[in-house]
Amino acid sequence: MNSGFEYVFPAIRGIQAHREYYVSMCPMRLLPKLFQFDEEELAPQLRAQRHLNKARLPELSRYITENADNYVFSAITVSIDADVSFEEISGNKEISRVGLLRIPMSARFIINDGQHRRAAVDLALREKPELGDETIAVVFFMDKGLERCQQMFADLNRYAIRPSKSLGILYDYRDETAQLAKALIGSSDIFRDVVELEKTSLARRSRRLFTLSAIYNATSDLLADQAEADPQELAQLALEFWETVAGYIHEWERVRRGELTAGEVRADFIHTHSVVLQALARAGRSLIQSYPKQWQKKLKRLNELDWRRANSNLWEGRALVGGQLAKSHQNVVLTTNAIKAHLGLPLSVEEQRVEDAFGRGSNG
Repeated sequence: MNSGFEYVFPAIRGIQAHREYYVSMCPMRLLPKLFQFDEEELAPQLRAQRHLNKARLPELSRYITENADNYVFSAITVSIDADVSFEEISGNKEISRVGLLRIPMSARFIINDGQHRRAAVDLALREKPELGDETIAVVFFMDKGLERCQQMFADLNRYAIRPSKSLGILYDYRDETAQLAKALIGSSDIFRDVVELEKTSLARRSRRLFTLSAIYNATSDLLADQAEADPQELAQLALEFWETVAGYIHEWERVRRGELTAGEVRADFIHTHSVVLQALARAGRSLIQSYPKQWQKKLKRLNELDWRRANSNLWEGRALVGGQLAKSHQNVVLTTNAIKAHLGLPLSVEEQRVEDAFGRGSNG
């Protein structure tokens, strides 16, 4: 039933699957008022969207408020359960797709895609009301009935694939560690041309030794306690650390000289894999803290470690599970413990707890 009151949106009309849909711009301040949540208490089979994960909202809201000059939010997709009208602004066929979309105020809006964006905007407006005049694209579909709305949600998310972590790091200019990791790869001979920048895993025949995500994670662990330090000093420390480590892991250099292939090294040794790089970085962080003037000299003992995958007496249950590399938090800690023990470094309380559990055979 049309009450006579209506929302009017300037819109562009399009066609998909023989159905009309409309694209408009909605001021941020109207977004929370127009698109309400009233389904949180319903069973999943009676809802048209996933349950709102409120834990995600503060991070999304901070993304907007902390990057008010260059944030990017994609369109919100909405279904309208009502009869609407579209008033063309011209009879000219070429521009007849542009007009005014009239939606009765009694209409029910269901967000098929973007409910977390909408809720994050609500939070951001409380901190920065001036964002209210900025706009976000809204795509309106004329679909009536719960079954169709649920199918739209399934279709919109069916082929949504998150980019690999490596690619996300490569394209990230806000994360200082991402910036540092990319600069490290570009400035260091040991990493240049042997780091996979897009994929998070390496194919058997790949000519790369490492992934960008592995370098990022390890370098983040290496510098974890030095957040207040000068960025240039951190970059120099990371460069010195990895180049020192490389000097004691000869297979890395042999790949660069063409004496071994990257595939051979990854197949036979564990020291190019993410779990071991993180463990090396954690042990390195402890070493730098304990011996700020001598850490480079003390790293020489890495030369004596048997990094072969076949060395199951040392690595099975730590970096390896059933002969395969494992990268859970526990595996990282246990691998770190082995490296720290070899370097003569004491374990932290948490590391000792994990080591004791491993010694009792309760490491899973």
